[in-house]
Amino acid sequence: MSEPAPPSRSVDLGTLNRFALENNRLREGLEHSPLAPLLLSEAELERSLQAVLASPHHAGDLWLFAYGSLVWNPVLSYAERRLVTVHGYHRRFCLWSRINRGTPESPGLVLGLDRGGRCTGVAYRIPAREVEIELRLLWRREMLLGSYEPRWVLARSGRDTLRALAFVVDRTRSGYVGRLPDDEVVAILKRSRGRLGTGLDYLLRTADGLAEAGVRDPYVARLAAQALAA
Repeated sequence: MSEPAPPSRSVDLGTLNRFALENNRLREGLEHSPLAPLLLSEAELERSLQAVLASPHHAGDLWLFAYGSLVWNPVLSYAERRLVTVHGYHRRFCLWSRINRGTPESPGLVLGLDRGGRCTGVAYRIPAREVEIELRLLWRREMLLGSYEPRWVLARSGRDTLRALAFVVDRTRSGYVGRLPDDEVVAILKRSRGRLGTGLDYLLRTADGLAEAGVRDPYVARLAAQALAA
């Protein structure tokens, strides 16, 4: 019997695309990593998804709030995109990335939506007929380790207020870091690398993506400038 290929061969995605999500490649990678014990079961993921679909806040089209990589790499089908602001939460590098932008031995960081303050980002309108399909892909992208809680938030877009679904960091999970000083965040991002690339790449893509969407975020811009200057 031949020996199985090293895990790195089967999980090195290079980029996150729709094909990878449709074929559950992120889950495959986690199943071959030290994080496998933390992986939510398919049944747990489905219960979480169905709870959102059954929510009284969901009727017809669905608005999804994006604040990080979903801004510059949504990998979803949507009919409309708006610049919005959500109060009560802010974006921060507060989650360890132990596979995609780092390793279990040398974890990187990714953005989470943490409580307090306000956050300007992008809202995508997903047509009703496509909601379940698109959310299932999002669950395969965001919810495998349970690092986020799907939560309904109010998003302001000009004079309109939208009820949107957001992925809020779960402070009880092992991936939650909390508040780190800027220099430590930059140092971690500059040294970390995972199957989707480096932490620095994630930071710069997010800074560029936010700017292109019309979002002014002093925190992300400051980190990007510091990383490039060092």
